[in-house]
Amino acid sequence: MPRARSRKRPNEDTIVTAKSALVVGITGISGSNVADLLVADNWTVYGLARRPPRDRPGVRPVTADLLDPRQTRAALSDIAVSNVYFCTWARQDTEAENRRVNGAMLQNLLDGVTVASKVGHVALVTGLKHYLGPFESYGKVKPDTPFREDQPRLPYENFYYDQEDILYAEAARHGFAWSVHRPHTLIGWALGNAMNMGVTLAVYAALCKELARPFLFPGTPQQYEAVTDVTDARILAKQLVWASTTPAAFDQAFNITNGDVFRWRRLWAALAADLGVEVAPYPGHPTPLAEQMAGQEATWDRIVARYGLQPYKLDTLASWWHTDADLGRELETFTDMTKSRLFGFDALQVTERSFTDLFARLRAEKIIPPRA
Repeated sequence: MPRARSRKRPNEDTIVTAKSALVVGITGISGSNVADLLVADNWTVYGLARRPPRDRPGVRPVTADLLDPRQTRAALSDIAVSNVYFCTWARQDTEAENRRVNGAMLQNLLDGVTVASKVGHVALVTGLKHYLGPFESYGKVKPDTPFREDQPRLPYENFYYDQEDILYAEAARHGFAWSVHRPHTLIGWALGNAMNMGVTLAVYAALCKELARPFLFPGTPQQYEAVTDVTDARILAKQLVWASTTPAAFDQAFNITNGDVFRWRRLWAALAADLGVEVAPYPGHPTPLAEQMAGQEATWDRIVARYGLQPYKLDTLASWWHTDADLGRELETFTDMTKSRLFGFDALQVTERSFTDLFARLRAEKIIPPRA
């Protein structure tokens, strides 16, 4: 894979001490969690989205549609930041459209932010489709596991590759450092996010309890039995900040997972116990959530009314299709973290706690029913 170096080294002292950041995708699972970490460490934080929250403590909202280059440049014209965290994407029907749209979003952002800012570092969040291929070519080339950062690109269209190439070119042009971060399935606090398996499973459990159905693992035998891993959004945030403030880690791509591995056949029972639902025996074949939970909007509304929950609609909280895609893989999927360890990133997150911490917060925030 190509590796572009900055033409000149950025001002590393500025990067470490300025503590001013633009988080792109502030409403998403990765963006919101890195913003929380930066705010807690007294950074000046700007949060960009098409509809950024106006009441988020410590975050200054920036409104922009990244597909509109003029609007993006205008929104960033008077904002000076040392660090950029690009944590967003827009799903399209084809990978050709994914390439066009998501490449343009990153290009427009970098064109805009470098006008007023002497940016020191840009961090880009992608994912494991770097190794697995986009949805329409998913798994056509059986990947070697565990995934390592030096594996060659796959011979398919992939907007992750376009974004990396844009990042390398702009780093060389403007002299900033960069990092690329490749999480697995993200688990963490974020509502209305298409990629949040943790919230989806919590809502699925509540519906199972309401409908007197057992909690049935919906995925393939390969996923039920195989070794796998996930990424807590909090550990991704830690790696993002570490890579962007540690000169030894500049200009590198890093995998990022919790650092442990598990099998769903064991974890599924632990999650069921925390959520207070009965585990169903695995039937040996997929039973997709999109099919199991079809037409259950009124059931969810009934649960919300009974327990006085926050009035979110079912399709805002649960992303059946994305969880089905993750748990429906027919190939082994797990990640090597050696490179991060060698560069000095040694954070570890216990996966079961990733889920149970999230479930506890969902109960506390009245998103799912209380534990019986």
